[in-house]
Amino acid sequence: MTTQTESRSKRTFLIFLAVFILPVVMAKFALDNQWFNQAATNKGDLLQPALDMSSLDEAAAHKWKLVYVLPEQCQQDCENALYSVAQVHSALGKHSDRAEVVVISHEGSDPAQLNKLKTEQKVRILSSNQQTISQIFSSVDTSGIFIADTLDNVILRYPLHLDPQVAVLDSRNILADLRKVLKLSRIG
Repeated sequence: MTTQTESRSKRTFLIFLAVFILPVVMAKFALDNQWFNQAATNKGDLLQPALDMSSLDEAAAHKWKLVYVLPEQCQQDCENALYSVAQVHSALGKHSDRAEVVVISHEGSDPAQLNKLKTEQKVRILSSNQQTISQIFSSVDTSGIFIADTLDNVILRYPLHLDPQVAVLDSRNILADLRKVLKLSRIG
């Protein structure tokens, strides 16, 4: 073999290595340095670890749940939250039977709003006490809208909004996440 042929062979080999090895090395370097978002597509705040609310609902249906804890005073943000969860449930369309709206009440919850909710057909009210609710939501503020899975694990949280337009826009995020989990889940 001539030196010219050997240098071509070496060059071809080095180009071959660069084409196949360099992307792998660059990908590893990008992962180690966290240069990009690692496939987090949920729009709500992911709760880690998930909150177990199975002690609240002994006879739970195996459905996905939109959960809201009714406060002592139901003001504008509370009204917006209740409207949002009802609209999200309706917007699920043919999949609305796979999810339900659950409002958790306690001894201090707004009685006028609680009576109003009792007339709603698509809302299930869970009565509990403040201590049990505080134990379940010990690591998270209860002022928010939550998504719970079919095993009563609360997995996502969305903030409340005073402005009705912002609340409606945020309900689109809730709907998007709920549709995503319903699509990926075969349960419920």
